[in-house]
Amino acid sequence: MAAADETYLDDAYDEGLDHAHAGEIVEWYAKRPVTVSTAAATGSLVAAFALGALTAVGTLFLLRQYDER
Repeated sequence: MAAADETYLDDAYDEGLDHAHAGEIVEWYAKRPVTVSTAAATGSLVAAFALGALTAVGTLFLLRQYDER
């Protein structure tokens, strides 16, 4: 299968675009990369592991209670 030729859409879009300021659109959307400290990253990983372990233990407890009935 071949991709559809949609170059006519580019031409229709470019008609309403001011090319002198096209670079500013890209700069306006450019964001700083997200930076996270080592302590925050470690804390989130530990918290995620603890939440997963707590969920597993809780599930096993509930399943054991259900099996005893």
